[in-house]
Amino acid sequence: MTPEQFRRDLTKNPPSPVYLFVGSEGYERGRCRKALLKAVLGVETAAEAGDGFTHLDLSEMKIDEALDDARSMSLFVTKRLIWISAAEAVLPRGKAISDDPESGHTAGLNAYAKKPSPDSVVVFECSRYDFDNGDDKPRIERLQKFYASVKQVVEFKSLPAETVRALAQDVVAKTKLQIGISELGSLIEACGGDAFKVTNELEKLSLYAGTSRKIDADDLAALVPNARTSTIFVLVSALGRGDRKKSLDILDSLVREGEYLPLALTFVASQFRYALVAHEAKLRSSQAIVGHFTKLGIRLWRDRAEQVFETMNSFSQARTEKAIRLLFEADRGLRDARPDDRSVFEHLILELTN
Repeated sequence: MTPEQFRRDLTKNPPSPVYLFVGSEGYERGRCRKALLKAVLGVETAAEAGDGFTHLDLSEMKIDEALDDARSMSLFVTKRLIWISAAEAVLPRGKAISDDPESGHTAGLNAYAKKPSPDSVVVFECSRYDFDNGDDKPRIERLQKFYASVKQVVEFKSLPAETVRALAQDVVAKTKLQIGISELGSLIEACGGDAFKVTNELEKLSLYAGTSRKIDADDLAALVPNARTSTIFVLVSALGRGDRKKSLDILDSLVREGEYLPLALTFVASQFRYALVAHEAKLRSSQAIVGHFTKLGIRLWRDRAEQVFETMNSFSQARTEKAIRLLFEADRGLRDARPDDRSVFEHLILELTN
């Protein structure tokens, strides 16, 4: 089930005795955890729950030991929520998971699922695997096979870009944070579109700046992890506009901040490759760019798509192809003997803005 279905079910029915939470998306998992704490113990945080909440880790103990804890009765509380993280740690390495419900690997879990402790809710949590990562797909299938006796499975998949931006705007409105559209887009990009990280960083910025001072690029670079990467996208945007002075100023800033220029070149090259694909597909809007790359299996954020569209408008298809050739030469120059990386990058900027 989806996180939304899970929360809706909690408002209509008592919690199930056992759940499996799967997926790396943290924002919705946090909301579901809060809803479960409220439904089971009548509190909103684990700190308020006292002895009613127990956190266990299967990377530190066996699953049968965790289930023995779940079976034990407390002298101080009538209801319990047992949160068991690292659910994937119990998967047998190099061995197949038997379909036999009495097999040694899953016998204890199956027995508990058939006869769970009354007034206790057990949550097995696996936040290590990502549904968007193709390499994790067989691991998730293997995990779900092991926990097949757990019927209530909640899947935490990455949120769509539009949802993340809407959540960010809600936090901005709630905290009355003074942050522009461009800066907000840079923050979302720096956080990799992770709603949990985005909301946390916005709340941190609101504590830092209050409601009167406007957040600028320097604030993001100082307080938001990976925000320096967003400066590279500003460089790409300046190159797309053919703004030589701005491009050289940004390069100077990157050098002073100790940015690894070969990595910056990789971002610039990807921008022009995206623009070339968009030219060849004859795309005419940022929405069309997002849709086209989604069909190709490439997740592109709206802000990035707008940058690609801006690059398309500044560079014709022929100039884009030329830019990619220049980027190839620059990449080769960075790998060759030369005075320094900066001179290679400066030459690239001069050629791209010529």
